[in-house]
Amino acid sequence: MAKKNGNGTEEKLEQKLWKTADKLRKNIDAAEYKHVVLGLIFLKYISDAFEEHYAKLVAGEGEYAGADPEDKDEYGAENVFFVPEKARWTYIQSQAKMPNIGKLIDDAMDLIEADNATLKGILPKTFGRSNLDPQTLGGLIDTIGTIALGDEKAKSQDVLGRVYEYFLGQFALAEGQKGGQFYTPESIVKLLVEMLEPYKGRVYDPCCGSGGMFVQSEKFIESHQGRLDDISVYGQESNQTTYRLCRMNLAIRGIDGSNIKWNSEGSFLNNAHKDLKADYIIANPPFNVSDWSGELLRDDARWLYGVPPAGNANFAWVQHFLYHLKPDGGHAGFVLANGSLSSNTGGEGVIRQKLVEHDLVECIVMLPKALFFNTGIPACLWFLRRGKKNRQGEVLFIDASELGYMIDRKNRTFAPEDISKVADTYHNWLNGEEKGAYEDIKGFCKSASLTDIQKHKFVLTPGRYVGIPDEEDDGIPFQEKVDALTSRLREQMNQAQELDREIKTQLAKIGIEL
Repeated sequence: MAKKNGNGTEEKLEQKLWKTADKLRKNIDAAEYKHVVLGLIFLKYISDAFEEHYAKLVAGEGEYAGADPEDKDEYGAENVFFVPEKARWTYIQSQAKMPNIGKLIDDAMDLIEADNATLKGILPKTFGRSNLDPQTLGGLIDTIGTIALGDEKAKSQDVLGRVYEYFLGQFALAEGQKGGQFYTPESIVKLLVEMLEPYKGRVYDPCCGSGGMFVQSEKFIESHQGRLDDISVYGQESNQTTYRLCRMNLAIRGIDGSNIKWNSEGSFLNNAHKDLKADYIIANPPFNVSDWSGELLRDDARWLYGVPPAGNANFAWVQHFLYHLKPDGGHAGFVLANGSLSSNTGGEGVIRQKLVEHDLVECIVMLPKALFFNTGIPACLWFLRRGKKNRQGEVLFIDASELGYMIDRKNRTFAPEDISKVADTYHNWLNGEEKGAYEDIKGFCKSASLTDIQKHKFVLTPGRYVGIPDEEDDGIPFQEKVDALTSRLREQMNQAQELDREIKTQLAKIGIEL
């Protein structure tokens, strides 16, 4: 049964597990502890799945009659990783109180990689570090050992997915600005995926972080009774530890990560998928990056609509996405800083104008503040499509800046109904040209022509197009509203004066005069 928290509501398993694991963190930085915890969760998952299949092979009933439980091929056929004896969770947990437990886990990771080619080079092997207290590590092993992650029942309830995703989000919160580099909040990813609807084809993210875009794409297909093998994922990541997180994140869900590539130069300098033409691109590139080596790429073939400024990578990312979209219907949805909608610095306005004139921009969504863990910079979603068939010569503007709710004092998220409101508006607009399913809503959405956009000098800020929402008539006379506001203002000013006097009085008591 789930434990009750302070609000009287049930505390979920993943929340309880996080609280326990975080208490054990002691003086370890969240950025380091992240790989310790998620590495152990991965180990527990593949061991659970192995042990369950191992038991079937030992029993030797039906199709498993005569099978050898130590034969690696028996596991690969069932999409289960083979786990050598000294890497199995039962062995690891039996050694949890030993002073060399860290080295034993590092050795276990090496053993698993040796027997599973698809995991080669991606598992963490830093458990034997001197700053990781063996007692803390043993306590963490005991904590994670209390939950089943990889057996059939746990898989059917997606226990691992919930725990892994929750931990990624919590670590991003704990790390603050650095943490957001590997994690895009789930509600934003859901919105991107619900609008793009990646049912079939190649899905590409050239700055893929921990792989959330791919995971959400698979969830979308599952929830709409599609076929998971109808899509293939391609990605690139320049941070090696984040790349490993991504590969583990995909592996635990059975997603083929062989086309996720790592190199330290990144997608601009060392494009790992030069010839890829993707059906869908879903991405959250780092905002306003100034050190993207733009001065070395002035003559790059990707800059079809203008050379991006060396001091800001925003429109380098936009054109990189377009370069990798298939010409007939390739569809991209991505996050950018709001400055991309209006900036004219370094020729950005000219590039934006060409994107509009070539009818590549399909939709712009203004996001609320405080959605991201790593930045306070206001952000928006861009949706581009090559070879538009519907709504040619039009762009949909959606102002979602008032949607969502605060999950704590600093961070906001979208509720499911917020995601549905935006996604449904977009799909009704896109497909309802003849059905009349879409209509402009003042203050929220507007279908603008290219001529309208030209009048605004190709600035794409949704507020310019959707306008301010009409105030509902609440029946209160105007003068009464003015009087109430005046009274409230006078009251607040009096409170401020009282507070000022109290501060001066308290300071005077300790000998400070203002």
